[in-house]
Amino acid sequence: MKFNKHLESIKTYEAGKPIELVVREFGIEPKDIVKLASNENPLGCSPKVQEAVSKIVKNMALYPDDSMIKLKAGLAKRFDVEQKNIIIGSGSDQVIEFVIHAKANENAKVLVNSVTFAMYEIYAKHVGAQIIKTASQKHNLDEFYDLYKKENPSIIFLCTPNNPTGDAIDAHEMLAFLEKIDENTLVVVDGAYMEYAQYADEKKSVDPKALIEKFKNVIYLGTFSKAYGLGGMRTGYGIADELIINELYKLRPPFNITTLSLEAASVALEDEEFVNKSIALNFEQMKRYKEFANEQKIDIIESYTNFVTLCLNKNQNSTKLADDLLRRGMIVRDLAGYGLNAIRVTVGTSEQNDKFFELAQQYL
Repeated sequence: MKFNKHLESIKTYEAGKPIELVVREFGIEPKDIVKLASNENPLGCSPKVQEAVSKIVKNMALYPDDSMIKLKAGLAKRFDVEQKNIIIGSGSDQVIEFVIHAKANENAKVLVNSVTFAMYEIYAKHVGAQIIKTASQKHNLDEFYDLYKKENPSIIFLCTPNNPTGDAIDAHEMLAFLEKIDENTLVVVDGAYMEYAQYADEKKSVDPKALIEKFKNVIYLGTFSKAYGLGGMRTGYGIADELIINELYKLRPPFNITTLSLEAASVALEDEEFVNKSIALNFEQMKRYKEFANEQKIDIIESYTNFVTLCLNKNQNSTKLADDLLRRGMIVRDLAGYGLNAIRVTVGTSEQNDKFFELAQQYL
């Protein structure tokens, strides 16, 4: 059987290994496994969300409200935008897919950072578009602009804070960059970890309203999978000028968000106390990772997210380290697939982090 030729160059995205897989492969009891690979909120989700979802479980036989009015109203209030400026996706990665299919084709080019979220490239290759990458590991906007002038891309992806490295762009530098971009080039500002960046450093904070009011060619992405603790509910969103949103809606399948997911996200959005508690815990515990890296004499990238990237020395191997830890029930993310001799570790609870430090130092 023949398939589209451009699929030949696509590598399947590898998500973080689930606890169930480790149980099956290594016979480790679930209670003895710590998963710090997928940047999930170690506190789970808000108790208010759990209560709200439990009350509507009986509605699972019914299709969800496809207008998504409750969640859109909540987001509109939070960001002081109009509901017509919002599109909801099954995770923010579905909105990325909409963007690619709306703007790119086999004749298009998509500009991304050299090390960034893998789905930008994968979705671009779905439509046969050419990927253009910068040379630097961190976002270098001078490099982006040079490649923009040379390559004339249809789409530019800026991931801030960046996954999988954790660094972030100063907002004023990004705004200055956007000033130089032609209105026919769609710029995606992926803010999946923005709640953490805003807490850590005001200079990294991006305001979606100010962004879309000034730039009609920009879409801002957010998600409920990280700070809100709803990774399993798969709910994200895009905020942009009405023209962009209208075009993306042509690609949105009906009922793309479940009834339970819509309710969970709507209630999570209202519980700011839980989110603030989660973020404060994250940066409190992150200090311990910086101390650990210093003790082990390895580099750590300054992170504005809920994870840290530990860069190993030449005599160490990230794949071997990740595998050794996995066999002991500690799941982390090997970044060899991104061309880095590094591991990405979600900042967990104090107890989870204790276990990581105990095990990791045995292999470093």
